[in-house]
Amino acid sequence: MNWKRWISVLAALSCTVCLAQQALTNESVVKMVQAGLSEGTILSMIRSQPGDYDVNPDAMAALKKAGVTDDEMAAMAVKGTTARVDSTYDNFGVGVYYKVKGLWDPLPTEQVNWKSGGALKSLATNGVIKEDTNGRLNGPTSPTKVFTPLDFLIETPDGIDATDFELVHLHQKKDAREYRLMTGGVFHSSGGAARDEVTFQQKRVARDTYEITLPPDLPPGEYAFLPPGYTGSSTQGTRGKAYTFHLTE
Repeated sequence: MNWKRWISVLAALSCTVCLAQQALTNESVVKMVQAGLSEGTILSMIRSQPGDYDVNPDAMAALKKAGVTDDEMAAMAVKGTTARVDSTYDNFGVGVYYKVKGLWDPLPTEQVNWKSGGALKSLATNGVIKEDTNGRLNGPTSPTKVFTPLDFLIETPDGIDATDFELVHLHQKKDAREYRLMTGGVFHSSGGAARDEVTFQQKRVARDTYEITLPPDLPPGEYAFLPPGYTGSSTQGTRGKAYTFHLTE
């Protein structure tokens, strides 16, 4: 019996018990391979444990060189970074959330109307916008005030990314807030007051759940997250609602 090999195997198994409490990584898989665990055992660990894997081409080439099998790498690619499921997200429903005193609260919605050719119509009862229009929310400001640092979370329907939502900077009027839409998306000029769309980054933290990173230089003012459905998406049940907030100085 090769005692040194079995000592390595036992050490690796002990390590996997510890890793059960945290996400597996590329390095974790390489350690199990080098310790001599069977492919079946490693695949079981990858499939059953949370994982945070780097699966870009260079990382995969390094894994192959370290002896990780094709099936093991395929299992890692399937899990990707989506396996880092945080139980605090389990009871979330589809929507936008913001962090208040360390807890996630749902961002309230407001009814959106759109006007075209002088007529004001409800998005809730009309189809896809087929011409340039102005979205309009009643009242000069959102009832929800937020402060920096900005922490947002979006829970999406199946098959939808957070970046399928659109974030718009609202123009304040005396008794309303407005943004401009165009066929196929939010109006996006090179700059100036007409630049309504705000780009943001997403990071998947659980199934259909994304943390949102907004630009660090986002100016104070009125904003709204628009769910898919305003400008061509087929997602149902969200048309006519916007998740609004007022960013204070």
